[in-house]
Amino acid sequence: MLDYVATLPAFLIYLGAGIGLLIAFMAAYVLLTPQREMALIRQGNVAASVVFGSTVLGFALPLASAVAHSVNLVDLLLWGAIACVAQAIASLLLRLLIHDLRAHVEADRVSVAITMASLKLAVGLLNAAAIVY
Repeated sequence: MLDYVATLPAFLIYLGAGIGLLIAFMAAYVLLTPQREMALIRQGNVAASVVFGSTVLGFALPLASAVAHSVNLVDLLLWGAIACVAQAIASLLLRLLIHDLRAHVEADRVSVAITMASLKLAVGLLNAAAIVY
């Protein structure tokens, strides 16, 4: 019976580290973006919700890959930081491609949000796949 739970401590450490990185990423994103996502989401702004949700998923995908493939906790933290940088670059590219992005999100333009979501998820998927190597 104890053989089944022998890896429980490692599971809890990696799960805790992953959740910690996810919370840190979400907090940094909310603080650094020009629009106030949480206030917009509370007001029923669908575009803000789509953008925020896809950004979190775009980070969580490579983070999950890092949890699955890292050799130790430091490796996980390093790949988590790289995933964060990749999402930041995707956000910067979107700001260059879509003029006045903040106004579009605040105006609840779902078409812009879907475009943003697609890029953020695509970057997350590619990042997750690349972590394997």
